[in-house]
Amino acid sequence: MGLFDRISRVVRANLNDLVNKAEDPEKILEQSISDMQEDLVQLRQAVAAAIATQKRTQTQYNQAESQSSQWQQRAQLALQKGDDNLAREALVRKKSHAETAATLKASLEQQSGQVETLKRNLIGLESKISEAKTKKDMLKARISAAKAQEQLNNTIGTLNTGSSMAAFDRMEEKVLQMEARAGAAAELTSSSNSLEEQFRLLEGGGDVDDELAQMKAQLTGGSVSQGQLPASGQTASASSKESNQVVDAELEELRSQLNKM
Repeated sequence: MGLFDRISRVVRANLNDLVNKAEDPEKILEQSISDMQEDLVQLRQAVAAAIATQKRTQTQYNQAESQSSQWQQRAQLALQKGDDNLAREALVRKKSHAETAATLKASLEQQSGQVETLKRNLIGLESKISEAKTKKDMLKARISAAKAQEQLNNTIGTLNTGSSMAAFDRMEEKVLQMEARAGAAAELTSSSNSLEEQFRLLEGGGDVDDELAQMKAQLTGGSVSQGQLPASGQTASASSKESNQVVDAELEELRSQLNKM
């Protein structure tokens, strides 16, 4: 294959591709109907011109026939009057008009055939245009439906429902985690409060028990655990002494800890 043939094929292929891409079905259908209507107008003009020519030929044929008959009558009149030369001249004129009439008759028959053919073509073209208009409306409706379906498919294709649902799942997981943390915090708070309450009960209960035992000892005058309780003055003095000793021991322990720091 020659270089020029290859170039020509590439150029034609590119042109065909450009034409195919540039074709809009709706515009092409409208243009096709418009072209057919222009052809219809031209065909109607051709039919009208053919009919006019036929009528003119028919008139000429009738005139030729009439003149031929008229000269025939004149020839007969000349013969009746005994003028052979005049009769001969009239026959010559009659023959000329008869030949013209014969020629016009042949042309008239031909024109009649052409007019009939043009009329059939005109009727056929009108029928095709009517059919094309109906088909055009149907195709345009199908084109609109196809475009709407294509747009719907493109819209559905661009929807990121998977990502949206994944986001919902992630948010649900976070909510569950937040609820779990809140439950754990509530449980810890409840446990801490319960523990504090238990210690407060223990601490409060000890003081009450000691005070109750002391009150019982004072009322009964007996011993709390072993032996006799000392008198009230001795008991208070002993308790104060013991408290001072405990306080002094705690102060010494604090001093020791401070010296170590």
